[in-house]
Amino acid sequence: MYKESSIKKYLDDLAAKLPAPGGGSAAALDAALGASLISMVVNFTLGKPKYAKYEEELRVILRNSESLRNEFLELVDLDVQAYQSKDIRKSLDIPFNLCRLCFEGIKLCPPLIKKGNINLISDVAVAAILLESAFVSAYFNVEINLKYLKDDKFSRQIRKELGAKAKKIKKIRLETEVKIGQIIRR
Repeated sequence: MYKESSIKKYLDDLAAKLPAPGGGSAAALDAALGASLISMVVNFTLGKPKYAKYEEELRVILRNSESLRNEFLELVDLDVQAYQSKDIRKSLDIPFNLCRLCFEGIKLCPPLIKKGNINLISDVAVAAILLESAFVSAYFNVEINLKYLKDDKFSRQIRKELGAKAKKIKKIRLETEVKIGQIIRR
């Protein structure tokens, strides 16, 4: 269980000549980092008089980011287990779920551009980038598992859903980057 071990142990195993952890697990860790940054931004915002009018919404964002962070951390280990099981469907379900969760996570970033502590605005951009990166990484793992599953109808459904989400995630990340870049350069 990597979620209970050190980052060094995880990275050592990731770099080693081991079948797992691999890219799927790394994508989940990437997403957990993004969700953690969202939580950090909110935690540094709550209690500040300047942001008091957003307190309720910020608490909802924090609950969601913490829930996602925990789910992403679980997926770090579940991906390793799925790979070791040699069950293609399990190996597909983990990155597919990760894609869906990344989509939910990145939607937490845009409100923080205005409602999050301005001193941590760059962390919101990093969170969006990490969540998009995790989505794209997981999407590749979905694709390779669909190839081995050999179920055309099911594959079309999955690709349709994730293709639509991929466009939206890219748009959210790009808009977040542009807006934050403008704020930073003021």
